[in-house]
Amino acid sequence: MKKLLMIIAIVLFGFTDVNGQDKMEFGIKGGVNLSDITGDGVESFDGRKCFHFGVVMEIPISKKLSFQSELLYSCQGSDYGGIVDSSIDEPTTVIRKASTYDGTIKVDYLNVPLLAKYYIVEGLHAEVGPQVGFLLSAKNEYESDFDSGEDDIKDYVKGIDFGIDFGLGYKLDNGINFGARYNLGLTDSNDDPDLVNVTYKNSVIQFSLGYFF
Repeated sequence: MKKLLMIIAIVLFGFTDVNGQDKMEFGIKGGVNLSDITGDGVESFDGRKCFHFGVVMEIPISKKLSFQSELLYSCQGSDYGGIVDSSIDEPTTVIRKASTYDGTIKVDYLNVPLLAKYYIVEGLHAEVGPQVGFLLSAKNEYESDFDSGEDDIKDYVKGIDFGIDFGLGYKLDNGINFGARYNLGLTDSNDDPDLVNVTYKNSVIQFSLGYFF
């Protein structure tokens, strides 16, 4: 992880040196996450509403093209639920009972998107680029007819998550900006040796409001 952070820092400072004559902009942003976990063996997952916030740096390369890097706290994961048909054998009969369960997989990341921004017209831009995420915490909060609680599952989730971002945004002259972005997770985050046929990939739609100083 230290080597990866060093590479990211070199890239950022490299852009700063090359474009020192251009006007760099710094800002903040935050907004809503519509996250989910996709893959094999996750049929009961149905998404989670959460949030993100952080800081932004934009470096103009030309009139139409900019480089943007961000450092974002991102709350992700998915809710899940279902029904279990439990049976109790008695001497003369079988008692059947349907019990429900639900819960939330809570995975929080420090995400670093590295984006190329192309200004289609003044203010309106498209963006694309890779993203690396560093796992901060992972918990499974659950509740059923028989039990409830919260387990720390960080040891069963990979510590680094790679993805690619696609988005659109609009920046006003006063620095206020709006954006919508989709992060497609490329990494199988499942690190549980007992779940050999299950894959977990992050999928996040973000709606953001930001401000450049």
